[in-house]
This record gives sequence, structure tokens and C-alpha cells, in this order.
Amino acid sequence: MHRRLAILCLVMTLSACGERPAPQPVAAPAAPDTRAMGAGPAMASCGIRALPEEVLRRVNEVRARGQRCGTRRMAPAPALRWDPALFSAASGHSLDMAKRNYFAHRTPEGVDISQRVSNSRYPWKSVGENLAAGDTSVAEVVQGWVASPEHCENLMDPRYVDMGVACVAQPGTEWGTYWTMVLARR
Repeated sequence: MHRRLAILCLVMTLSACGERPAPQPVAAPAAPDTRAMGAGPAMASCGIRALPEEVLRRVNEVRARGQRCGTRRMAPAPALRWDPALFSAASGHSLDMAKRNYFAHRTPEGVDISQRVSNSRYPWKSVGENLAAGDTSVAEVVQGWVASPEHCENLMDPRYVDMGVACVAQPGTEWGTYWTMVLARR
């Protein structure tokens, strides 16, 4: 199984952070097969029952323990809250990546996380994004983010108080599943 992780950190000062190179885009496939996923929010859950509850529980468990992110020790951080506007931004990006078979923080047109979150009507002061592709469960994606120093630091950042996570499955694409985690503070 191959999987891919990417991260983007945006704060008021637009601090730099690491990003792994994204796979090269290939020809866009047909729209994602949503028959098994249903409509609306279920479409952004990869068919995972209670995705919001499970991802919030797992991420908050990690934040409560504190974490070693590479060589950096991160203190415990307050629990995150689920935010529907951030879920909307995350699900829109996951769906777009799945539909057009690419994996990147910016759309092919150049739209980034700050624009997506602003378009979702979330008045952010700081915002960050973790991406993953190819993972098939919440446990697997959260463990991948924790194992990656940059993703882990983003996930553990105490400035973030709200979160939305989405996953869209698209058989026949390079990665199969496309995960987006949006972290933010008003």
C-alpha cells in the first residue's frame, strides 16, 4: 500500500513549514463514485461510520497526552472542537482532489487553505492543514500524521481550537482515498 502525507501551516505571520512533494497530476477521472457513500456529509467520510466522532476522539487523545514530534517535545494541548465550516472546507478539498486525481494543498488554479476556509465563512486568525492519501481508516491516518514531525506539530499546535476532517474515496485514482484535516482558530 502506498500513502502520501502533506502539510501546510498558515498563521498570521505565514510561517514556513515542510511539505512533501505531491504526486504529479494525471488525467482527471470521472466524478467520484458516491453511490456507497450517500449524499452530503457522508460523501466526505470514506464510508467510515461516525467519522467526525472517531477522528475527534483520536486526535484529542493524542493532544491530551502530549507528543514527541520528531525531535521536538510538544506539551499536552487543549481538546479541539468539531467545526462544520472547517468540515465544509476539508470535504470540498478532498472531493476536488479525488475528482481531479491530484494531491496538493493548492488546487490546480492556485486556491489554498486560507481561501477555502474564508469561503466557508470561518473568520480565521490562524489556520493549518494536514493532507494524507491512501489511508483507509481513521486510526491509520491519525497515526501517519503523528509519525510525521511536521504533521504532528501542526496537530499538536495549541493555537488551534477547531477542526474539520474529511475523506473521499475514489477507486481508480492514484491514491484511492484523499484526506484533509483543517485546524483553525477564530
